[in-house]
Amino acid sequence: MLNNMTDCEEGEGGPNSQGDGNPKESSPFINSSAATNMDKSQQYDGNNMALFEEEMDTSPMVSSLLSTLANYSNLPTGSKEHEEAENNEEGSRPSKKPLGTLMGVYLPCIQNIFGVILFLRMTWMVGIGGVFGSFIIVFMCCSTTMLTAISMSAIATNGVVPAGGSYYMISRSLGPEFGGAVGICFYLGTTFAGAMYILGCIEILLIYIVPQAAIFKIEGLEVYGTIVLSLMALVVFVGVKYVNKLALVFLACVILSILSVYAGVIKTAIDPPVFPVCLLGNRTLLSKGYDVCAKVIEIDNETVTTKLWRSFCDSEYLNATCDEYFNNNNVTEIQGIPGVTSGILAENLFGNYLEKGMILEKRGLVSDVDPDSPTTSSNRYVLADITSFFTLLVGIYFPSVTGIMAGSNRSGDLRDAQKSIPIGTIAAISTTSTVYMSCVVLFGACIEGVVLRDKFGEGVSGNLVIGTLAWPSPWVIVFGSFFSTCGAGLQSLTGAPRLLQAISRDGIIPFLRIFGHGKANGEPTWALLLTASICEIGIIIASLDSVAPILSMFFLMCYMFVNLACALQTLLRTPNWRPRFKFYHWALSFLGMSLCLSLMFMCSWYYAIVAMGIATCIYKYIEFYRAEKEWGDGIRGISLSAARFALMRLEEGPPHTKNWRPQILVLVSMDAEQNIEQPRLLSLTNQLKAGKGLTIVGTCVQGTFLDNYTEAHKSLRKLMETEKVKGFTQVVISSNLRDGTSHLIQVGGLGGLKHNTVMVSWPRNWKQPECHQEFRNFIEVVRETTIASIALLVPKNISSYPSNGERFTEGHIDVWWVVHDGGMLMLLPFLLRQHKVWRKCKMRIFTVAQMDDNSIQMKKDLITFLYHLRIDAVVEVVEMHDGDISAYTYEKTLIMEQRSQILKQMHLTKNEMEREIQSITDSSRGSIRRKNPSALRSQRSAEEGAGAAEKLEEEVKLIQCVMYSTSVLTSFKHLLHFMNQTDVRRMHTAMRLNEVITKKSKEAKLVLLNMPGPPKNRVGEENYMEFLEVLTEGLNRVLLVRGGGREVITIYS
Repeated sequence: MLNNMTDCEEGEGGPNSQGDGNPKESSPFINSSAATNMDKSQQYDGNNMALFEEEMDTSPMVSSLLSTLANYSNLPTGSKEHEEAENNEEGSRPSKKPLGTLMGVYLPCIQNIFGVILFLRMTWMVGIGGVFGSFIIVFMCCSTTMLTAISMSAIATNGVVPAGGSYYMISRSLGPEFGGAVGICFYLGTTFAGAMYILGCIEILLIYIVPQAAIFKIEGLEVYGTIVLSLMALVVFVGVKYVNKLALVFLACVILSILSVYAGVIKTAIDPPVFPVCLLGNRTLLSKGYDVCAKVIEIDNETVTTKLWRSFCDSEYLNATCDEYFNNNNVTEIQGIPGVTSGILAENLFGNYLEKGMILEKRGLVSDVDPDSPTTSSNRYVLADITSFFTLLVGIYFPSVTGIMAGSNRSGDLRDAQKSIPIGTIAAISTTSTVYMSCVVLFGACIEGVVLRDKFGEGVSGNLVIGTLAWPSPWVIVFGSFFSTCGAGLQSLTGAPRLLQAISRDGIIPFLRIFGHGKANGEPTWALLLTASICEIGIIIASLDSVAPILSMFFLMCYMFVNLACALQTLLRTPNWRPRFKFYHWALSFLGMSLCLSLMFMCSWYYAIVAMGIATCIYKYIEFYRAEKEWGDGIRGISLSAARFALMRLEEGPPHTKNWRPQILVLVSMDAEQNIEQPRLLSLTNQLKAGKGLTIVGTCVQGTFLDNYTEAHKSLRKLMETEKVKGFTQVVISSNLRDGTSHLIQVGGLGGLKHNTVMVSWPRNWKQPECHQEFRNFIEVVRETTIASIALLVPKNISSYPSNGERFTEGHIDVWWVVHDGGMLMLLPFLLRQHKVWRKCKMRIFTVAQMDDNSIQMKKDLITFLYHLRIDAVVEVVEMHDGDISAYTYEKTLIMEQRSQILKQMHLTKNEMEREIQSITDSSRGSIRRKNPSALRSQRSAEEGAGAAEKLEEEVKLIQCVMYSTSVLTSFKHLLHFMNQTDVRRMHTAMRLNEVITKKSKEAKLVLLNMPGPPKNRVGEENYMEFLEVLTEGLNRVLLVRGGGREVITIYS
């Protein structure tokens, strides 16, 4: 039994644990515990499913499978138990409702994107970079996140994304090595984001709210930052639920602050606020350095010097010696916010980059300055605190567009994640991008340039610059931004430890396993401790402008690999890659990846190298320790078609369900002239090649190797070129066709490129005595593929299948899903419809409900299942109630059994054959004579005049003639002792299924149907062929399908 159907391994221990100590996701498919624990006696109850009863150990009924899927939960291991434990602790309370697009994705993304940079650095960026430069930065960063969101939407809608968010998507798309490396980088980025928010919180507190609290002159930010970090970590440790409850309050503060800015912009057009800025010449003066913006004032007709005079002169008297620049230039007062109609936008269009220590000067004002004299009294002016340049602005600004993963991180709580994540995330990015771009233009149009470049508001009485624009009061922005940064810091300290815990529980990085443990309720205590320690490093840096580029590196690397994952999956075109979000393209993903890489080096080339070095070290560490994880990643998909190195990797284990492709061994037969007898088999194979799997065309030729191999190989290669089938040929020469075919099935392929599917044509003339060995060989192929866990495809009436040049302009591909044997019936129509021959055909899925099944619920469950599989099909549930076995069924069974007994005598002597048939005839005649003597009397005269050979022939005809008479139909109950009751029930199943299939799918272009397994013993092989013949009677194109005993299609991403 195969147990490789699970993808995500989180947590340790538990009932689903494997040998590595990491529990697997529960699987509702083949060989899952849900299926094996069922009462199997209820799975195949009644006569309708008797044809499949011998496979009840491995193939669950469709009704039971759909019931399991309907109850599937995508919460990670331990989360469900954690929620149940909390419910038990807090008593009975209403269950938590799943979140929609607005509350589950849009608002959390808005909260995480809007943050400290908007309030503390946006105006400064516009002043330094100009409106043009700032708009380019904003547009470039927002475009990067939009392209990343498109790629993320494609990945998130490609199946059910269990709770785990971006780390889950990256690791399951690119493998454990890339997943671990990028996961750690994303964790570090989230952690340093917490440090940035805390530094912003302290900056607002000490500069704008209570500046008198800055008692530490040198290490103020470090000390207060450590205190705030300790308090936040304590809050997260005590109760994370309080953080979640306050999230809406913090979000309300952010939205209220932004609205107040727009209200202020509108007000400036009507009544600009009074925020004077004092200039000496063209230099901006510190507001705390003057009380009146003048050198002297008149009081009672007496000239009195001001505080400003005393700042630049050695005394307060008019004859004092003053600074040369102070003497040569006048003091002027300008409005800091002239208003949106003032035309100040033209002055702020272009950048004004400054060196550290340079004085902020107003453009357009002339000042009298001696270029040879040194600058004195510089502490009276507003100075640039850092050297600014374009790429620095990019690094500082980019964190303000991060947070786009907030929706995917909540995927486990969403009502419909595949719908909500794309809509909510893209809408949130569109909203925030519009706000950012409009703010760039509005700030440049409303605020004076020297005020914009005044990072800390030192020229406007210590006010927050964006606050000077807000209405009704600057305090709305101050307190709004303060609570916003507090909330964002708490969210970072909440999310980062859980991300580290998820990585640790995956077990891909051994030395991190200790951080997978936590409190009894699952809270990551050790991970929180490490997160707080790393966050302290960012606080010790004590500069928001220095921390922002660091976290920009880690987020950009994460976004780069999201785009890479989407591009890789798109180009590989794996059968499992069927995103419901259709507005993506590999070129957009590559563009997003290129932008991310470019921004990394634009922000800081040395930080980019360090971040890549960290990721490389983690990658090589995971690779060195050989993380035994198989998540169906894209790297694994590439290695399927690589050379020796990839073949060696593929030997490590079977491919994951998401990478499963039909790697087909096509068994064709040759006539005496070495011509292929079934060329349409290769046409059908070519039409299935949308999955880009391996194809091996094989044949077995009876004779000697020297005489037959070359000609047979040339014939196969020529036919493959004609049918445009890319693959390999394999010819086996044997003295016995049966053994040669068996060897071909056993040894075909190489390593991981071994075939997993066998296609063989239906033996057309199996009823004829000379084809007796042909159908026995066919049954042996069915047995061998079943034992080898290889899927089997048997096209019936292969000559009527379309060639590669034909087109179906309409019609249906009908799937009759009777038992679930791995999802082959779902995957094959999807692959066929990728080809131009079948592209216009619609897909219909029929499943069978018995008396005890709820057909309405089955249909709902099947529709849900197909929705998760991202397959579009019409669903219909056919009800088959248990009914009495008809007389015609007994008739067909009796004919079948008597034919079987006659065929058994083909190798007996003539006398033995006559005796055997005579015994059958006598037994039948004895029973019939008792019920209908007149019918026998009418036949006796013809028998008396015949010879010995003619007598034997007439006896057989007598049996058939009498059985078709109406009088004998009423006497079949007396013939039951001649018949095996199991065969009667199987014939009943075949006839009933054929009846409903013919009724529903008579006009279908192709019918796919579960192929029942062969008898476990050698007795009754002819009966097995008869069952299949009855099952498919009256259908033009039928593809009988047997799964290989493993899942080939999955709902997971």
